[in-house]
Amino acid sequence: MRTTSPAAPTGRRLKSPDLLIAESGADREGHGLRRTMGLFQLVCFGVGAIVGTGIFVGLSDSVAEAGPAVAVSYVLAAVTCVFTAFSFAELGGAIPVSGSSYSFAYAALGERTAFLVGWCLLLEYGVSVSAVAVGWSQYLNELLDSLTGWQLPTALSAGPGEGGAVNLPAVVVILLAAVLLVRGIRESARATAAMAVLKIGILLLFLAIAFTAFQDGNLTPFAGAGASGITAGASLAFFSFIGFDAVTTAGEEVRDPRRNIPLAILICIGVVTLLYVAVALAAIGALGPDAVADKPAALSLIVDRVTGSGFGGVIAFGAVVAIASVVLAVMYGQTRILMSMARDGLMPRVFERISPRTATPAAGTWIVAALIALPAAFSSLDVVVNLTTIGTLAVMAAVNASVLALRRTRPDLKRTFRVPLHPLFPLLGIGFSAYLIWGTGWTTWVQFAGFLAVGAGVYAAYGRRNSRLGAAAVSAPREPGA
Repeated sequence: MRTTSPAAPTGRRLKSPDLLIAESGADREGHGLRRTMGLFQLVCFGVGAIVGTGIFVGLSDSVAEAGPAVAVSYVLAAVTCVFTAFSFAELGGAIPVSGSSYSFAYAALGERTAFLVGWCLLLEYGVSVSAVAVGWSQYLNELLDSLTGWQLPTALSAGPGEGGAVNLPAVVVILLAAVLLVRGIRESARATAAMAVLKIGILLLFLAIAFTAFQDGNLTPFAGAGASGITAGASLAFFSFIGFDAVTTAGEEVRDPRRNIPLAILICIGVVTLLYVAVALAAIGALGPDAVADKPAALSLIVDRVTGSGFGGVIAFGAVVAIASVVLAVMYGQTRILMSMARDGLMPRVFERISPRTATPAAGTWIVAALIALPAAFSSLDVVVNLTTIGTLAVMAAVNASVLALRRTRPDLKRTFRVPLHPLFPLLGIGFSAYLIWGTGWTTWVQFAGFLAVGAGVYAAYGRRNSRLGAAAVSAPREPGA
């Protein structure tokens, strides 16, 4: 087995893929975490992590920017994901560990970059769960109104920025997800699979209803806001795809991960893209862009108007289930990223502790739930979408760069899937990520720069000092003459 020294000649701390796999037990059964997920469950897990707030709630924001051309915005966001999905598929098959992008960057780009990638993943997973939980609260009220004619008072269902005091439903859904995650991956995977199948069925039902009222005239002018509107819409639509990378965080709990992880990633992106484009066209074609833009529960509203009844409550129910499954799947990914970082000494050790009873990082799960419930209770969806998007795009660029680096430094690495047309596709992945980052606007750039600066400070103050790889480099005996 080939291993890499703790510190590369350039001074970067690179962690060998072989060492990552050996430490995690990714090629062994019965090592800490339990391998209970097959391909179908993994695909459902991926769909569960993706389809939720972005399409049920965020569609209205993308339509407000791009109009009917939002379908193109979704395709543009999907293309960005497809190029990066190829890179995730290659790395997920070659390094099937729970650390996902963080571990890939550790092996290819060095410890400092890996920490910042992990820092961005904390933003992507943690903050997006808060945002998703806020969207869940909106649809829960829509469902309650449809079923009973009663809604939770604003004081208990919205944060201070939206005229309320605390968003209690958002906190509840996070805590319920934590309970299920602590019980075990088998239970979580079954729940996610059931919810994924249900929400796909709900979206197909929406398509069947909306297309009965489809009118070509509602799609004109198609791109009234021009290319800038499509780009801005794509930057917002990209939020709808966040979560597909969570598939790679299950590397230590999947049967035959080298085969199933690449397959699951590509299947998820294909299914989700077709659904999103179809839903966007059906929604606008049914009532026109003005009826969709800036409407938080747009899909339910469309079904109500098309059917002339309260049938939109069915869509609201689907949204409640869909968004809950995103909370569950993305919180799962968050805990596994922290577990991997703690395993390397870059985060407190509490996050790597595995409960012997449930074979899950129980203590870390409860800490994560508490930390993300706080912003969910007091913030709004709009505040965090752009910041989460730019952090995710930065991670995707790093993953593509990791493929380029490992192809050069580790051509011997066992790869069950290879990115086609290398190095073109990884370079296109980096280019499209940069293009969508541009579309987020300078305010988001400044916020993200500040976020990275804080991360660099945390790494210097804690991560670098406690790094187990760094400690191994210091304690390793020097060769004669070194």
